[in-house]
Amino acid sequence: MKKKKVAFFERNSWYHRTKTLLPDHSIKYGKKGGFKSEKEAEESYFKMAEEFERSVSKTIIENKNKVTLKRYLIYWFENIYSIRIENTTQMLGAYVLYDLIFPNIEEDILLKYINIDYLDILIKKTSKICESAPNKSRELLNIAFKDAIEDGFININPVEGTKAYKRKKAKVVVFNKKELKKFLRLVSEGNWYLEILLGIFCGLRKGEILALKFSDFNIEKQTLKISRQLTTCSRLSDEMDKIGFKVEEYSLGTKRPKTNNSYRIIKVPKIIINELEIRKEYIENLKRINSKFIDNDLVSCKENGGFHAFSALNNYITKICNKNNLPCITVHSLRHMFATILLERGVVLQKISGLLGHASIQTTFELYCDIMDESEKINKFMNKNFKKKE
Repeated sequence: MKKKKVAFFERNSWYHRTKTLLPDHSIKYGKKGGFKSEKEAEESYFKMAEEFERSVSKTIIENKNKVTLKRYLIYWFENIYSIRIENTTQMLGAYVLYDLIFPNIEEDILLKYINIDYLDILIKKTSKICESAPNKSRELLNIAFKDAIEDGFININPVEGTKAYKRKKAKVVVFNKKELKKFLRLVSEGNWYLEILLGIFCGLRKGEILALKFSDFNIEKQTLKISRQLTTCSRLSDEMDKIGFKVEEYSLGTKRPKTNNSYRIIKVPKIIINELEIRKEYIENLKRINSKFIDNDLVSCKENGGFHAFSALNNYITKICNKNNLPCITVHSLRHMFATILLERGVVLQKISGLLGHASIQTTFELYCDIMDESEKINKFMNKNFKKKE
């Protein structure tokens, strides 16, 4: 992730924002200026930020009986929990705490007075957000209250007496780093290499990949516009059988993306731009040798210019996996791997949700909350580690 910009320039000098903890435990916000450079202002900011965190921690520890639930959870998450976990788990925890739990705390009472009934009501409120929310909220609160006992804030853990919620298991299959490198090496010389890269590095759905046109790419800006998807259409017969109307004909066509959020423009890695140029040359050659070629500007097409069968790419991937003793995946699994890569790189859920074209961030959370708990992650984009054979 990009480093947070903390310095700004005004009145002929560099400034940064400040936070000061007052004797009544409230926070005073302000700004400090007079710095000659952005670097000097940044150094001052981070020094003051550390001092602020130390003062908050000291105040909370010295006033254990006066700490509210919300204040303790912030202190615990930033100073205890975050320093012992992986960044993906930290990001998941931040979403659960700040987006699921905190918005549902109507009355922030003292930590020592929190009981089972209070927490049952709080956790139940999160269930209105998404199916996995109660389980993940209860799980995070349980860890926080266990630490609160260990640090002497409370004597018992009321979370243990709250209602348990079933954990939704996302059916997501992804390669680990070693498997992904092997898979990419195997498909690099095949006819579907570009389509697979679009799934892994751009997170496109199968229908979006198969409906892409060269005009959707902006080579200069290295961007891709998603505005359609391939779909299977059927025409019903006028005659009926015992079950109902018979399907007279199946055909392929395009339609609008799955959701309004699926309309998106995304940045594409250089490796995809390079493969796109190779694909363009291949299709130009098809035009020259096949007089019956119909030019639909499709990036992925058959030798006559028409749409590929909807199952063709999945069939190819299944064949590669079975032949080479790899976990069996689908095109949609490539999309999951894209999300996993972004999660490991510390990209926030809101951004990932937008890149995937999900209807809401809750959809993203439901799918990937289990993945974010796993210890084995893909550490870097494969186009930095993987080189195609010359």
